Amino acid sequence: MLQNLHIKNLALIDEIEVDFEEGLNILTGETGAGKSIILGSVHLALGGKYNADMLRKGASYGLVELTFQIREEECKEALEKLDIFPEENEVVFSRKLMEGRSVSRINGETVSINKVKEAAGILIDIHGQHEHQSLLYKKNHLDILDAFAKEDISELKAEVKRKYTVYKALREEVEQAKTDEAERAKEIDFIQFEVAQIRDAGLKPGEDSDLEEQYKKMINGKRIVENVDEVAGYMGAYDGNGISDMLNRAIRCLGEISHMDTSVAALHGQLSDVDNLLNDFNRELSEYRHTLEFSEEEFYETETRLNEINRLKAKYGQTIEEILRYCEEKENRLERLNDYDNYVEQLQKKYRAAEKELEKVTEELSEGRKKAATLLRDAIEEGLLELNFLEVRFEIAFEEMKEFTANGKDAVEFLISMNPGEMVKPLGEVASGGELSRIMLAIKTVLADKDAIETLIFDEIDVGISGRTAQKVSEKMCVIGRKHQVICITHLAQIAAMADTHFAIEKKVEGGKTKTEITKLSEEQSVQELSRILGGAKITDKVIENAVEMKKLALNVK
Repeated sequence: MLQNLHIKNLALIDEIEVDFEEGLNILTGETGAGKSIILGSVHLALGGKYNADMLRKGASYGLVELTFQIREEECKEALEKLDIFPEENEVVFSRKLMEGRSVSRINGETVSINKVKEAAGILIDIHGQHEHQSLLYKKNHLDILDAFAKEDISELKAEVKRKYTVYKALREEVEQAKTDEAERAKEIDFIQFEVAQIRDAGLKPGEDSDLEEQYKKMINGKRIVENVDEVAGYMGAYDGNGISDMLNRAIRCLGEISHMDTSVAALHGQLSDVDNLLNDFNRELSEYRHTLEFSEEEFYETETRLNEINRLKAKYGQTIEEILRYCEEKENRLERLNDYDNYVEQLQKKYRAAEKELEKVTEELSEGRKKAATLLRDAIEEGLLELNFLEVRFEIAFEEMKEFTANGKDAVEFLISMNPGEMVKPLGEVASGGELSRIMLAIKTVLADKDAIETLIFDEIDVGISGRTAQKVSEKMCVIGRKHQVICITHLAQIAAMADTHFAIEKKVEGGKTKTEITKLSEEQSVQELSRILGGAKITDKVIENAVEMKKLALNVK
């Protein structure tokens, strides 16, 4: 749940901190007090659009921090898939807002806006003033039904997705296989040319590395030979005046006196070891010198071979191994093309089998959805009646799409009739904005037990309603608050009276500056705020009595 909200230097807000509670959190205040700024800042922290005008006048930066307490294991697992690991069961979203740019962090680590939005989708559902408009889009209706039926159809949905992936790949292969004879002959000729070019080259893995080393040695051969010969001269390989000759003389000198002193004998032995090492070095140097001897013809052959390999690399792969794999793939393709009728026949069999399997599991998924749709329809219709839709009929219509999708073949649409004798019609043709808002609330209530998202925010759910309808809406909010943390901005006393925790938002002027503040209200203060909503400018004793009565009635409902 959303445990804490911290805002600094945004619009009319200097700095505020709010600790939200479980259940139904209600925010009330005069028009223009800054209620929208507070929820707008939550949007900002969760990846909403930002511009520099949002900063408080004179401030160099703004800051919004949200601290979520993670209680559901399902939410924790979903976050971990995004490489977000709760610390002591908490996740902190922060966004620092500066002139022309912003920085988002989760648990102190800088992240992209997209990652913020993904994580936010796991933890919070914000139902804004225009969010109910999403009900006008058919594609959202299937998502609502699937959320309701999640426990019964999740495995079927996953199976449909897996089988669709196989089916789609085979369908694409079948489409590619539908080439005419002339095109197939062209492809066979071209593949034969490519395979022959590679096979005729007689490539061997690692050959290019050996050739490149040899070629480099040949290119640098002259300098290498000069230096090696100079070293050999120092060793005395050519005229007997090098290190080896002088070392032999030194060994003979020590040999003549080695029997006279054990220390001299030891030195004689060390010098003999040096001589042996030097002899080994001279032998290896001589052998290496012989490898540097090559003809112009050898140089030409090495260069030509390297050029041939590099031409093949430019066409077929960056390494010899990649070229040989490419060749093998083309040979397999050539085999299929030469035995094309059999290949197409086998491919068609696989495709038909995959289609049949997909059809079967898609039908099972559709049946599961239809069973759930009956329950969802009844639950929503009941919820609408409780929300003061006096004569309402709600239906969920199914249509089978022509093509398979990863979600099956079902297209679902919500239909409604709100007057006796009228046919059910799509929501957009019948319901007003206020009615759509109540329909969405009924749906949220039905999904309350199914939804893993812990926090729901409703921004002015009360638009366009009053009286008995408002009371019914407040009762629905209370029901949702039993299963979720709910944060709601409202102008209606009926809804505010139902609060488990009540906050008042007000605008104050201090030192010539206007700022927004938010206060958690006591029971007595909550009654005073209800009185303000009910009585407007003048709060009488009667108004206060009505407010107290509303609180009592709300307590009875809870």
